Amino acid sequence: MKKYNFDVDVVRRGTGSLKWDVKENELPMWVADMDFQAAPEIREAIAKRLEHGVFGYSDIVDGWYEAYQNWWKQRHHFEIKKQWLIFSTGVIPSLSSIIRKLTTPNEKVIIQTPVYNIFFNSIINNGCKPLENPLRYEDGQYSMDFEDLEEKMANPQASLMVLCNPQNPAGKIWDKDSLARVGELAKQYGVTVISDEIHCDITEPGKEYIPFASVSETCKDISITLIAPTKAFNIAGMQTSAVFTANRFLHHKVWRALNTDEVAEPNAFAQVVTMAAFNEGGQWLDEMREYVFTNRKRVEEFVAAEIPEIKVVKSDATYLVWLDISSLGKSSDEVARSIRKNTGLYLSDGIEYGEPGRYFLRMNVACTKATLEDGLGRLKQGIKMLCD
Repeated sequence: MKKYNFDVDVVRRGTGSLKWDVKENELPMWVADMDFQAAPEIREAIAKRLEHGVFGYSDIVDGWYEAYQNWWKQRHHFEIKKQWLIFSTGVIPSLSSIIRKLTTPNEKVIIQTPVYNIFFNSIINNGCKPLENPLRYEDGQYSMDFEDLEEKMANPQASLMVLCNPQNPAGKIWDKDSLARVGELAKQYGVTVISDEIHCDITEPGKEYIPFASVSETCKDISITLIAPTKAFNIAGMQTSAVFTANRFLHHKVWRALNTDEVAEPNAFAQVVTMAAFNEGGQWLDEMREYVFTNRKRVEEFVAAEIPEIKVVKSDATYLVWLDISSLGKSSDEVARSIRKNTGLYLSDGIEYGEPGRYFLRMNVACTKATLEDGLGRLKQGIKMLCD
């Protein structure tokens, strides 16, 4: 029996929301946060901490470590040792700090495009250059181009790779063989892999992601993993995440990087929400995943029946739908701009994620079914106007 109701329409306008700070007639389905309220268990934990009334500096408590350790062991069949874990205020602050610490100016950082656009910012803003290893897109499926990846890793100026696992924006869950091959190449060429696994808990019911560090001793030794409850439990504004690495040398470097940049200390609620999410939020997450993937299926069916000019890229993870608009013959920035202007539907244009995303749009379906139907109607209208 269902315990949670995801059909509740939460008004987010006027709340300082990045996503919803748009014109009155616009429907934002772009940035990756959900329109669902956080789990009651998380809200109750916040209320209890709030009632205490004193919000001074916080130390990391044992319960924070245990929450991560137990969740990854139970959910992802991987044992994270306490001494591997470091608190951080967010995945992107961690990424930026680590890039700055482990590189010298003008070095190259490998990324697999199309990929989360902020990776570009973290690389460029810290004095490095993105080195793209474009993913292969064939028959509606993405895979890694290992021949090209080896060429990029062999570049003596490339000492870091940022892996997105599961992949954003395409929602690909990387298989064990692909991850193992990345690890072997990284070891061969002296490349450290930073694995962003923030979307790992948002998978299709019945399917699991594979932690990069769990694949082999090699993958464990040459990697740094970024994890958080924020994406899966819709608590990004609480600024809480973790970094783990088994390699003692890398661990020290990461610890110094995060502390130097002052992003290794929790606010008064950061640990509270993490422990509540991982210790008490399991059922909420499972029901949310079921709801979101029902939404995804609805998008697939609607697009196939009503908007045959475009296609939905099949995926097993994230609440982000990757739409193939290549048959329109127009760049995604032009298409997204036209749809927003004519219908108010605000989508992410794929070119933001690198050149391989030029003919794609990204649509966030972590919303009520009523909102989804509104969005689909606007999408159909917008595409029709482009094609007429």
